[in-house]
Amino acid sequence: MGKQTAPQPPSPQATAAAQTASNRETAITQTGLNSTNQVTPGGTLTYSQIGKWEDGTPRFQATTALTPAGQQIYDTSQQTTQNLANVAKEQSGRLSGLLSTPFSLDNDATEARINELASKRLDPMLARRQTALDTRLSNQGIKLGSTAWDRAQESNLQGENDARNQLLLTGRNQAVSEALLQRQTPINEILALAGQGQIAQPQFGSTPQTGVAGTDVAGITQAGYQNSYNSWNQQNQQNQQMLGGLFGLAGNAALAFSDRRLKRNIKRIGTAKNGLPIYHYQIGGRSEVGFLADEVRKVRPEAVFRHPSGYDMVSYERAVA
Repeated sequence: MGKQTAPQPPSPQATAAAQTASNRETAITQTGLNSTNQVTPGGTLTYSQIGKWEDGTPRFQATTALTPAGQQIYDTSQQTTQNLANVAKEQSGRLSGLLSTPFSLDNDATEARINELASKRLDPMLARRQTALDTRLSNQGIKLGSTAWDRAQESNLQGENDARNQLLLTGRNQAVSEALLQRQTPINEILALAGQGQIAQPQFGSTPQTGVAGTDVAGITQAGYQNSYNSWNQQNQQNQQMLGGLFGLAGNAALAFSDRRLKRNIKRIGTAKNGLPIYHYQIGGRSEVGFLADEVRKVRPEAVFRHPSGYDMVSYERAVA
């Protein structure tokens, strides 16, 4: 006796393709909902579709537009930046010469720098002191070449030497700082020109993000298959129970009404060993499993009897013999 065919499980490839398509449509929907245009005092931010990718997915772009006043400021800032960049480019040629110039902070170089500072600051002061001393000695009647003159000049010279020694002792830090400043200043100026800050852009608010939950196509497909399988399995078990009742009729000599005209919702559920189709149907307000008398007559005519009411009856014992 034949059995009903179980439902086929869903194709993994087809299910994956359906899930991918659903995810793609969800992403497109989310992009459309989240592409909110913005208008601020400084400008606008506009989203638009500019075509499609090779797979047909829409392509979008975001366009920023400044107000007329903001655009003018932006253009001026750009031109200013370009001018400063041009100056930095021209001045950068000096870096090679500045960096290639020997530079040392050893004692000889530092003392040379201190002496240079002394010639600019200390020497004029000492020269004025010398002139004042010579004038004072002359006014006192002390003649050039005299012992008093020589002693006064020797004392003044000793003071000059002390001042120069004091400058060497205390002026090293200042000399080093000034030497570094003199070397670094032009380099820093050039680097500052080359590293201009970025132009300020309009500040837009955060676009609200709308979440669209994706459809669980794979889960729905699997659940649908499971429901179909469970339904089939339940119906199959019921059919097996009814088929057991059919064989019970075969062991009973009694006749059973099997006229097609008396039955409703006829559905084939199997085949007997002798080739007779087996059906599930409604008859007299109840569900039964059995044969149709007109089909039995073709295979086992001796198993079919006509009831006085005009309806056919079947002897299942003879029908399955």
